[in-house]
Amino acid sequence: MSTTTRYLVLAMRRPDFDASVIAPHLAFLDDLRARGLLEMTGGFGDGSGGAYVLRNVASLEAAQAIVAADPLALQSASDLVVREWHTR
Repeated sequence: MSTTTRYLVLAMRRPDFDASVIAPHLAFLDDLRARGLLEMTGGFGDGSGGAYVLRNVASLEAAQAIVAADPLALQSASDLVVREWHTR
């Protein structure tokens, strides 16, 4: 069975989360989608954060560099963790 490498990004809101970062974060995700790098995204039902899945990214390091440019990271609004994810 064939597998595909994707990168799962978990974004957990920090206690001092500032909602003003949401619009820039959504614009960042829209740009990733337009570039063919974003497969899916969504927020957790309890409001604690969310996740997104990157695709068409060459390596974990490249995925980490993309995530470092997320406004959630730039404004220290959330803790972001990137995991290499083999899907089938």
